[in-house]
Amino acid sequence: MNNRIPVFILTGFLGSGKTTVLKRMLTHEKGLGKNPALILNELGSENVEKELFEDESMIEMLNGCICCTIQDDMKSELVQLLNMRQDVDVLLIEGTGIANPREIVEALTHPDLIDQVDIQSVIGLVDASRYLEYQSIFQSSKEIRVMLKQQVTSSTLIIMNKMDLLDDKKMKKVIAKVEDIKRKDAPIAFSTFGDVATEVLFAKRFQTETINLKENTHHHHHHSHPFQALKISGFEAVSKGKFKSWLNGQEQSLVRAKGYVRFQEDDTLYSFQYASGQLQLIPLESNSETCMILIGSDLDQNALTSSFDQFVRQIH
Repeated sequence: MNNRIPVFILTGFLGSGKTTVLKRMLTHEKGLGKNPALILNELGSENVEKELFEDESMIEMLNGCICCTIQDDMKSELVQLLNMRQDVDVLLIEGTGIANPREIVEALTHPDLIDQVDIQSVIGLVDASRYLEYQSIFQSSKEIRVMLKQQVTSSTLIIMNKMDLLDDKKMKKVIAKVEDIKRKDAPIAFSTFGDVATEVLFAKRFQTETINLKENTHHHHHHSHPFQALKISGFEAVSKGKFKSWLNGQEQSLVRAKGYVRFQEDDTLYSFQYASGQLQLIPLESNSETCMILIGSDLDQNALTSSFDQFVRQIH
């Protein structure tokens, strides 16, 4: 657990100031003597800002968006980076202007990565000077409005940037609209040119826990975070039907589950994906350990772990 690399995800629409904040965070970490690594994602075939980071450890993800077309590529590249470079102290990820942060979290909580990285925060940049324009049905598309909402609601920290370009009346409207859709426990920082205090930028606002049921682990209470990823591993084969029923029986705060599972009906290891009541299974030729990663907001980690432990015991 202590060897996991802290990860910060930056999201926000085109021109919101992500790269400015990224450079600020990079400078801060290097000033502390740390060795950061970057993932920069571009929709086009070339990263036009790469010269800003030419001396950094960097993965360029081109011709696609981390959250969709090249998510698997990012996972593979990151696994390779972490295996090759043992001196990475912190990872900073800047998605494209149209990336959905939830999908970036999905990639980072893959069973091959969750024990290597520790998500700290999803930092959402908002261009306050153009937010009302982007929200207008007369001046933007439905796709843009949905995407902006996803970026705000998925963020654990909101940075309302370019505040110097608003008058008081417009500022109040923008703040009210963002306050209305953001998570209640996600703070808002107001900035010009991305000037946000480093203690705000680097605060941990995402909780990730890993529990092995084969070990006699004492579960501590953890403060609630907007997003959480809970990994449960080391469990025995379960009933396929009852496994789906257990997933279906969990609270609304559980939005995704994935991992590796064995069923009592056969001895095959399956990769599984669960969302919206649907369980998808892919058989694997592997001897990997069983594990389940639960992703949601305000998860009761102790209750989920205890519930699943009892479920496993009942069917054996």
